[in-house]
Amino acid sequence: MVEVTITPATCEDAAEMLEIYAPYVTQTTVSSEYEAPTLQTFCQRIETYTKTLPWLVCRINGRVAGYGYASPHRSRAGYQWSVETSIYVAPDFHRQGVAAALYRALFSLLVRQGYYNIFVGITSPNERSIKFHTAMGFTISGAYQNSMYKFGQWRDVIWMAKSLRLHELAPVPTVPFPQIREEAQTQAILQAQAQTIRVDETVRIAQH
Repeated sequence: MVEVTITPATCEDAAEMLEIYAPYVTQTTVSSEYEAPTLQTFCQRIETYTKTLPWLVCRINGRVAGYGYASPHRSRAGYQWSVETSIYVAPDFHRQGVAAALYRALFSLLVRQGYYNIFVGITSPNERSIKFHTAMGFTISGAYQNSMYKFGQWRDVIWMAKSLRLHELAPVPTVPFPQIREEAQTQAILQAQAQTIRVDETVRIAQH
């Protein structure tokens, strides 16, 4: 039997999460970083961002299959109801529904916190990511042309956006994630999304 869980990420998960993230840095233009962060730096990111926003980790049979998180879109007060999101999945677990489950969990948690907008930047070309985000309810909102330089080439960054709720004229301040982290409704959201992940037989065999 395959055990699938989605839980809030902690520094105890950082090493396995970094194993997933590092190749995206060193081998692709998905990340704009040039060098993979150290474990200490990565752990500090988790500790810093989770003071206000959710970072989630998906484990399949105890192994980190992917993770997703929200980060502030911009620092000034007028942007406090908007976030950016990122999802990273280990190659062995692509097309198992991990990314979609992590996103749906993030959507629900961010709504509970009082956020209104999600933005994601996608280095072009990346039709696979654009199609995936479209399926998750994002729409293309614009592009930063020739804004990212990596591997000796300038690239556009496509921005996609998703509204989480109707835009009220007097939004209330958002709730920090630690305030809802242990609530029963939060746990129910994470458990429900973990149950949507379907691991195929080849991955099951690889995990035993």
